[in-house]
Amino acid sequence: QVQLVESGGGLVQAGGSLRLSCAASGRTFSRYAMGWFRQAPGKEREFVAAISWRGGSTDYADSVNGRFTISRDNAKNTVYLQMNSLKAEDTGVYYCAATGVGYVKTLERGYDYWGQGTQVTVSS
Repeated sequence: QVQLVESGGGLVQAGGSLRLSCAASGRTFSRYAMGWFRQAPGKEREFVAAISWRGGSTDYADSVNGRFTISRDNAKNTVYLQMNSLKAEDTGVYYCAATGVGYVKTLERGYDYWGQGTQVTVSS
C-alpha cells in the first residue's frame, strides 16, 4: 500500500514557475514508477509526466515537454514536478500517481495509487 500527498500548488502569473512535490509512504517507494496527471475544469484528467523507478527514464505530454521536469529522490520518498513558463492552460488539479510496475506509463489505468491532488492556477 502506498499513500501519496501532493503539495506546492498555488496561484502564479503566466510565465512563472512552481514546483510540485509528492510525498509517498511505504518502504517500497523506489520500486514504483511515478506519474503526474492533471484535470482542468470541465475536462478529463490527462497525463503530464512520468518517471521510472530509478529515474533513468522519463516521458512528457507534448503540451509540457521542454517546460516541465519530473524528478525523484528515492531517499526522501518524493517525486517532484518543476513547472516553468507556465501558461493559463496549465491550470488544473495536479495528481500524483504510483504504479507497481517500474517502467514509465502514460495511461491512467496503469496506475495503482493516487493522491488527492493540488490546485494550480495560472493567471494570464
